Amino acid sequence: MELAERLEELQADRHHGAGFLARRAVEALVEVAEAPAADREELVERVTAAARQLANARPGVAAVAGALGRLLATIHSDAAQLPPVELRCLINAEALALIDGRRRAAASIAVQLGERLEGRVVVTHSASATVREAVLHTPPKLLVCTVSHPVEEGRAFAAELSAEGIDVDLVADDDAPARVAEASLLLVGADTVFRDGALCNKIGTRALAEAAAAHEVPMVVACELIKLAPVASDQATPLPPQVRRFFDVTPPGLVEAVVTEEGTYPTADVGMLVDHTPFLRDGYALLRTAR
Repeated sequence: MELAERLEELQADRHHGAGFLARRAVEALVEVAEAPAADREELVERVTAAARQLANARPGVAAVAGALGRLLATIHSDAAQLPPVELRCLINAEALALIDGRRRAAASIAVQLGERLEGRVVVTHSASATVREAVLHTPPKLLVCTVSHPVEEGRAFAAELSAEGIDVDLVADDDAPARVAEASLLLVGADTVFRDGALCNKIGTRALAEAAAAHEVPMVVACELIKLAPVASDQATPLPPQVRRFFDVTPPGLVEAVVTEEGTYPTADVGMLVDHTPFLRDGYALLRTAR
């Protein structure tokens, strides 16, 4: 598939979650790397330019930028001064490690969430693959899924989990805040968690977070490391209007914890976690250069 087709696919996809989109972006970058190159410099330049295009295709989805940035940080490192053939092998190996790491991350997060889910009434919004993994690992007493307007991906998500034996209620978005009042936990995935702990996620998330705070129901975010952005929410590049309508931002004060493969963190400690994950900083710097 040509890069232009991959870019169009990423831009148009409103049904899959951030992890899926990140994997597709990584696969596209591997394809770009496979094309012949005269030397290492040409290959690095081409891959870097493609990574920036792919990241720009889905602004607001930090998993895409995080995964692509990790690849760029690898190939720009001093240890990667390799001829094209060996550099392609390195890119392939890192891509495979990213994809496998995403699976292991979801499994780790699922284990950490077990005690919060067992025997509880849980509300979720949109269709997070990480949340899916968690509730399959430890089925709650009841999972309340929102329809998740405007794409309504919650319908398929609820049907899929119901088919897996989970007790699921599908509710309209407008009715969801009232259901939060009856719940033990509000659990959502993330498109981006910023360095200041603010959460960018499917529109409607903030309203649920506010309802959870009003009724003293904890809100927890299930989030792989590649979804962390090494910038504060007020320093992020503004989303274009056609994209902005799908997202909202929940302030960190409404989130009790962010659960990652590296552990569970209060939002005040997300910045420290970012600082201890160098590829996030280095990768974002490479993606932002010459945009």
